[in-house]
Amino acid sequence: MLEIFGNALTDNGLIVAFTVVGLTMFVSYFLSDKLTKGRIHGSAIAIALGLVLAYIGGMVTGGEKGLSDIGIFAGIGLMGGGMLRDFAIVATAFGANFSEIKKAGVNGVVSLFLGVVLSFIIGVGIALAFGYTDAVSLTTIGAGTATYIVGPVTGTAIGASSEVITLSIAAGLVKSILTMIGTPFVAKYIGLNNPRTAMVYGGLMGTTSGVAGGLAATDPKLVPYGAVTATFYTGLGCLMAPSVLFLMTKAVFG
Repeated sequence: MLEIFGNALTDNGLIVAFTVVGLTMFVSYFLSDKLTKGRIHGSAIAIALGLVLAYIGGMVTGGEKGLSDIGIFAGIGLMGGGMLRDFAIVATAFGANFSEIKKAGVNGVVSLFLGVVLSFIIGVGIALAFGYTDAVSLTTIGAGTATYIVGPVTGTAIGASSEVITLSIAAGLVKSILTMIGTPFVAKYIGLNNPRTAMVYGGLMGTTSGVAGGLAATDPKLVPYGAVTATFYTGLGCLMAPSVLFLMTKAVFG
């Protein structure tokens, strides 16, 4: 019976993948609600759990593709591949209305470019501190510091190793969690109490889940305004990091 059940799971890998992801999201949002009162967004917990599962999968099999190296979970490799990832990014971008961002004015637009560039520079500095010196790795980790979506998109585009791409995701995850936790504490000091400043804040920080979670803990009414510029931030990062920022990094570090 166990063999038949195992074969059935292996033959329906994509269904198993959706089931595993669904259960992970359920557990993550349950933990977010019960343990952190929503201060740490469920998506951040889900990413952390995903990285733990990937580590366990790699340790058990000695492979390089995380949990998908285990036969019954092979569908996760397809579900987490470039096709569905890029579809999710495009779908997110279509959810933003460009007319909305104009409400933030010049400050909102400037915050987007400033946020991407500053996050990238900080990420490159961290990568240098840990001994990475090649332009591909520096760019990928710098892009990951922008968001954990921009990192893998950039790494895939410029040919980074899977280890470096994983580090870029981890960097984006750390930023997301810090943004979620820190936003309520700094809100009163930076005037984060109206839609305009929320849009500028979303443009500076960029991590959609982090901004949404942090603003939800500050004032739920501000979430849509911060999220819309954070979404544009992700799109801008995906455009700039593999092109302009990569070429600039390559010119400096060779």
